[in-house]
Amino acid sequence: MAQAIVEVEHLNLSYKNVRAVQEVSFMLERGEALAVIGPNGSGKTSTIECVEGLRKPDSGSVRVFGKDPWRRRGEIYRQTGVQLQETEYPAKIRVEELCRLFEHFYERPADWQSLLRQMDLEDKRKRPAGKLSGGEKQRLSVVLALMGRPKLIILDELTTGLDPEVRQNMWTMLRAIREHGVAVLLVSHYMDEVEALADKLLYLDEGRQRFFGSQPAFRQWAKSRLSPDVWQEGGTLEQLYLQLVPKTERITMEGIL
Repeated sequence: MAQAIVEVEHLNLSYKNVRAVQEVSFMLERGEALAVIGPNGSGKTSTIECVEGLRKPDSGSVRVFGKDPWRRRGEIYRQTGVQLQETEYPAKIRVEELCRLFEHFYERPADWQSLLRQMDLEDKRKRPAGKLSGGEKQRLSVVLALMGRPKLIILDELTTGLDPEVRQNMWTMLRAIREHGVAVLLVSHYMDEVEALADKLLYLDEGRQRFFGSQPAFRQWAKSRLSPDVWQEGGTLEQLYLQLVPKTERITMEGIL
């Protein structure tokens, strides 16, 4: 039987009068990749912050490695790597100094020099963090997230700002670490990335869980909600997703030209 890494049941979270997350339930097992998708404001970040132990749910249950992340965050972080969408490091600290610092946080740290090579950052090891580009900071955050040899890695907008070659290298690396049993929890707006990496999808909208299951099951679920003239058999996940999400007001050139 597969080992559950993350178990969320009937999660609810509110900010004053706004119900950000409502009755969300899902499970992530060893070696799986789960993508959390949905439009802006759908509750993705709030859900992930509960898993990370950064927010206390109003009700429901969150377990990571069988433990409550809000109460036992320190224990969970020993086995978890987290890459945030935006990370700021001290401007003058050099890349290799930052890696050596993180190396001392763990009993069995990964080889950070090897990770820098895989992330195409080896020639940046002497560079101050404040001089890195946005894409380079993103890659460095992944290196640091992998430093502790995690059993769970949480990735928020993994490849934002990266060029196509680096994106592909990142995907290849993630597939490789999953083969060693690492579970991946991914938040992304890039449906090609989700389609390439995720076994399962959690689709949120307005704080509510609309779907949780495999990619093939998601396609069938979506098909049942779209009219025949809209559904494209064999279309990409992105084409399907764009038909599901609420339509935004179209931009026109009227009044501009």
